[in-house]
Amino acid sequence: MNRELSPSATESELNFEGALRPANLDDFVGQQKVREQLRLLLNAAQLEQRTPDHILLAGPPGLGKTTLSMIVAAELNKPLHQTSGPAIQHAGDLAAVLSALTPGEVLFIDEIHRMARAAEEMLYLAMEDFKIDIMVGKGAGATSIPLEIAPFTLVGATTRAGLLPNPLRDRFGFTAHLEFYSDGELEQVVRRAAGLLNLDITAEAVAEIAGRSRGTPRIANRLLRRARDYALVHRVDPDATAVRKALELYDVDDLGLDRLDREVLNTLVTRFGGGPVGLSTLAVSVGEEAETIESVVEPFLVRAGLVTRTPRGRIASSKAWQILGIAQPDSV
Repeated sequence: MNRELSPSATESELNFEGALRPANLDDFVGQQKVREQLRLLLNAAQLEQRTPDHILLAGPPGLGKTTLSMIVAAELNKPLHQTSGPAIQHAGDLAAVLSALTPGEVLFIDEIHRMARAAEEMLYLAMEDFKIDIMVGKGAGATSIPLEIAPFTLVGATTRAGLLPNPLRDRFGFTAHLEFYSDGELEQVVRRAAGLLNLDITAEAVAEIAGRSRGTPRIANRLLRRARDYALVHRVDPDATAVRKALELYDVDDLGLDRLDREVLNTLVTRFGGGPVGLSTLAVSVGEEAETIESVVEPFLVRAGLVTRTPRGRIASSKAWQILGIAQPDSV
């Protein structure tokens, strides 16, 4: 019989979503070097009672860039304003955001490499001198009016740091490169989330989830919830067997490859003989955007040694052929 969630159950789920994000650097799992660097930067700024340097967080999706921006604001005890690069398509969009900031506020811009060029140029002056130039009028009669803005700390996040123009990248006082997590770190993430869910999960089940999480905490938390759902619906204990059955249902294999990963590998091997093949051609062949393939799928496939990027295009490794169970031609 289907049951609707009660208000208390719905509220519990919403609270869980928020509770998954650590509130401070001490609770944040992994990225030890980055945490130490951030702690030093923030503590020094607080001791000197100044606004911390601007911070750039670079790395694949799901490693904690948004969470770290929230932690920066929490550690400074300052408000956080969140926006994204795609939402800032005109200089006026950025001017509206900057002019509304309060002293010491943390401005988080996700996917900052996707900002409009005119907005980037306005941001240069704001980051250095805490002022912007507003253009009034058009044509020969247009005039520039300088506008002072409150000192702020910009936290930019990007999955593709190489697309940031050098003038913008150079204005960040600290750049952190987030790395994929080890299985041991992911087990800590899963145990913490299981505790928030009041889920009595076995060590073997935790290891099973961590091993299939592609080095990414966001995926680990997602797989844990799917395993929790399976155990709840089938009224079984959340042990390693239940986890394996749940993840098999959701097409997540032992390596953490999902449907799209295997489709990319299968297309690369069967349609293009293992490559090389260009990114755009590969993306069209699997019916996905090139940016999705490059920023979501490829980082893990390259890290797992399944795909190699070359100037001529993407090439499937011998390991990829073996995983697909297809004999690799001698010429490949």
